[in-house]
Amino acid sequence: MIDLNNRADIATNKLNRVFKHNNAPVLKLDIEYPVVLLPHGSGVQTRINLHYKNYARNFYRYAELTMLPAAIEQYEAAKKDGNPFNVYEAVMTYCVTLNGDCRMSAFADKYEYTGGAHGSTTRSSNTWDLQNGNHVKMVNLFGTDTRYRKTVIRKIQAEAEKSAAENPDIYFDNYRQLIEDNFNSQSFFLTPKNLNVYYQQYDIAPYSTGIVVFELPYESLGIERPRCMQEC
Repeated sequence: MIDLNNRADIATNKLNRVFKHNNAPVLKLDIEYPVVLLPHGSGVQTRINLHYKNYARNFYRYAELTMLPAAIEQYEAAKKDGNPFNVYEAVMTYCVTLNGDCRMSAFADKYEYTGGAHGSTTRSSNTWDLQNGNHVKMVNLFGTDTRYRKTVIRKIQAEAEKSAAENPDIYFDNYRQLIEDNFNSQSFFLTPKNLNVYYQQYDIAPYSTGIVVFELPYESLGIERPRCMQEC
């Protein structure tokens, strides 16, 4: 019987920098990303860590090559017109929502502020099989059920109706159609009890609602909770 990576030890790497122009701060960068340590299978550990390292590196590059020039331009324009300049921000954080039963699930939020009334946040997520380092896709949770998308969407619509009945302003008026149109099978993460499906800002609701997360218990979807698969 092979040894199993039932769970991971997780540390946090941080990247912090303040970009300046003419000795004035124009962009603050704060990045956090996970580093995993597994008891068995260094290849699996390397694959997962490389993913998160590259993800953080790409966000750093985006901030440096795209946001920084825009911040400098805005700084110069504000200085010329005698207006105050609001320092740009690029922030990435992460949250591990499941770490056990040979699965690790986590999401990362990237926040950008570019001087307007408010910033914007984009979420991404990954679920890993700690035994082989493969991504766990939503379809994998449903086995041979090829109609899983319809099942999940209908459950989300039902949950949204309950929320809308309590707070009519929480979603856009056509939220039922938007739930279906903007459904993304990659936009999910797992917890010990639920499949959590999320929608980005403005997908189905106004900015004030934020990123919308629907918690769907595994049993309500007719699927099993994540577990280790023994191999000989």
